[in-house]
Amino acid sequence: MKTYYTEENKYIKAKKKVDNLKGFYSNLLSYCLVIPFLIFINLMTSPNHLWFWWPMFGWGIGICFHAFSVFNYEIGLGQDWEERKIKEFMDKDSNTKF
Repeated sequence: MKTYYTEENKYIKAKKKVDNLKGFYSNLLSYCLVIPFLIFINLMTSPNHLWFWWPMFGWGIGICFHAFSVFNYEIGLGQDWEERKIKEFMDKDSNTKF
């Protein structure tokens, strides 16, 4: 029974990672499609005022943080503490006798 529970957890964790990767790559793809369009619009309408830099940098920073979370770079506390707490609670539950 314990093996099944572990395999189910591994599957759920792997599925969550794949969903996070899909979200990151779709965000990156939309960035690569939208930003050149904004640059084109900006240069055609008001070439003296280059406002496209603001969405490009803002969205780029968002993509960087998204990449950090998806590819498990630790920012601040990181996600390691979540894994330790989950394991602690699971161990506590398995040691409790009913």
